[in-house]
Amino acid sequence: MTPAEVSDLLRSRRSIFPKTYNDRPIDKKIIEEVLENANWAPTHKLTEPWRFKVFRGKALERLSTYLSTWYKDNIPAEKYSEKKFEKTKANPLRSSCVIAICMQRDPNEGIPEWEEVAAVACAVQNMYLTCAAHNIGCYWSSPRSILEARDFLQLGEGESCLGLFYMGYHDLPQLEGKRQPIADKTIWWEE
Repeated sequence: MTPAEVSDLLRSRRSIFPKTYNDRPIDKKIIEEVLENANWAPTHKLTEPWRFKVFRGKALERLSTYLSTWYKDNIPAEKYSEKKFEKTKANPLRSSCVIAICMQRDPNEGIPEWEEVAAVACAVQNMYLTCAAHNIGCYWSSPRSILEARDFLQLGEGESCLGLFYMGYHDLPQLEGKRQPIADKTIWWEE
C-alpha cells in the first residue's frame, strides 16, 4: 500500500449509521479480520486491554431486547421518546453484526487507565479502517445502557464496556468529510 493509499483510506473513513444498512450479511471471516486488525493496535506495556463480544444472528434480537427494555425502564418519563425507543430497538436488528467494545484493566494497574482506554480507541480505529476497506458501514455508539451492562455482557473483574460497534453493508455513495484545517490546531516550535 502506498502512502497515498493510506492517506485516502484514513480520510475517506466515515461513521455510517445502522438506519442505512442493507440486508447483505457480513461473512464471519471479515469480522474475524476486523477483530484481528484491532488486535494490532498500539498498547503501552503490551497490556492489550481490548476485549470484544460479538452479536450476530439471533443474538442481535437479544441485544435489541436488552437495549430497548433498558431504555424503557431507565429513562425518566419527561425525557422518554418513543422515536428513540424504536431506534434503540431497531439498530441491532438492522445490523449484520454488533460488537461490544470492552476493556480489561491491567490487574497490576501498571499504567494509567486512560492509556488503556486510548489503546482500545486505537483498536477501534483499526476496526473502522478495516470496515472502510471492505465498504462496510460502521458506527461506535456508547449509550448508558451498554456502559451499565455488566450482567448482560457477563463482564469479569476489572472489565468494562466502552460502547457498541455496529456493522453493516450499505448502499450510500462516498460521503464527503468535514474537518477544519490542521493548521488551526497546530503550533510549531522549531527553536
